[in-house]
Amino acid sequence: MDTLKVRDAKDVEEVVRAAIANEQPLEIIGHGSKRGIGHAMATNAVLDLSALNAVTAYEPNELIVTLQAGAPLADVLSLIDAKNQQFAFEPMNTAPLLGTPALGTIGGMIAAGLAGPRRIRAGGARDHLLGAHAVSGFGDSFKTGGKVVKNVTGYDLCKLLAGSWGTLSVMTEVTLKVMPKPEAERTLLLRGLDDAVANKAMTAALGSPFDVSGAAHLPKSAFLAGTDGLGDLAGQGEPLTVLRLEGITASAAHRANSLRELLAPFGTATLIEDAASAALWATVRDVLPFAAGGALGGWPVWRIVCPPASGAAIGTLLARETGGDVIYDWGGGLIWAALPPKGDAHAPAVRMRANAVGGHATLIRAAEDVRRDVDVFHPQTSGVAALSERVRASFDPKAILNRGRLSRGAVA
Repeated sequence: MDTLKVRDAKDVEEVVRAAIANEQPLEIIGHGSKRGIGHAMATNAVLDLSALNAVTAYEPNELIVTLQAGAPLADVLSLIDAKNQQFAFEPMNTAPLLGTPALGTIGGMIAAGLAGPRRIRAGGARDHLLGAHAVSGFGDSFKTGGKVVKNVTGYDLCKLLAGSWGTLSVMTEVTLKVMPKPEAERTLLLRGLDDAVANKAMTAALGSPFDVSGAAHLPKSAFLAGTDGLGDLAGQGEPLTVLRLEGITASAAHRANSLRELLAPFGTATLIEDAASAALWATVRDVLPFAAGGALGGWPVWRIVCPPASGAAIGTLLARETGGDVIYDWGGGLIWAALPPKGDAHAPAVRMRANAVGGHATLIRAAEDVRRDVDVFHPQTSGVAALSERVRASFDPKAILNRGRLSRGAVA
């Protein structure tokens, strides 16, 4: 397979136009760290954006950064961290879960749109994407959005690019909003709750006036003990319900005390602070209990998004029916499910449970032969599928970009 390494947006235009002329679909990669998500693509050339790795502009006082799409995410996080800033949506690092090197790029971060625990308060990747330069499947460069939060000129096309998995255009440069890092973080831990009671505790915390920025539950599991970031918090694999508060130190401490009182009916909450809290939430964000190098590394992993109030019921049923393990984030609205190996990765059970509550499920980790036979992304209803296809065709009528990644039997 040919690998076409580009140096700038002009090169990208030329490669895409040549691909259209030769009817030769392209696989778009930065460093390829998320290649294992989605279906095997019907492509015969790789468009490599890794050389587009510059930080075009960083204005800490304006809370914006403009980056080329191939910029390594780890380097960008270090850059903004040095100014005590962060991406508020907590982008997930998929490397531990997929067992790949930690080489994710900014373009991959936007294309995947996988936000972490703070999504419940700060929104997702698309909410922090202010603008983008990209090349469409027509081979034309276009610009969407700008460098100010209130840019409402024309259609807000950049929001469509987030979570599109490279099927609409080739992003070459993006502008993102950054936010100041909180001065302090405090996490309350409740031990021993079952999934349903934990769901109620998280709902109570998120409905309180105490500005909770993370609400997760790790059910009882022998696999928790020894997980990086949990240290001895998980003890003998006992259930852990964790609730995060962030802000200036005095405020975070005061709100933690108030929340502890509110949660007293659920048990006595213990407190961890700052570095220990950050390590715990990185464990939740990157789903480290299900890491590829761990005890469940050979199990398929699903990412299920559902109404938070339904989370505990779905997770409990799936774990019971399959013998799998689950982790809850977003107050129960996000379920990570590691299920025992099976030819169909338990897709019928997962999809039935998700459909029953209007949720959706994505198969994030599975062997290639499983992904060949199972829909990785949740099948859309006919109306939504028709709309999605019209959107895709308006960007890329010949399906030149990442053909076949999102659905089996895609346009040939």
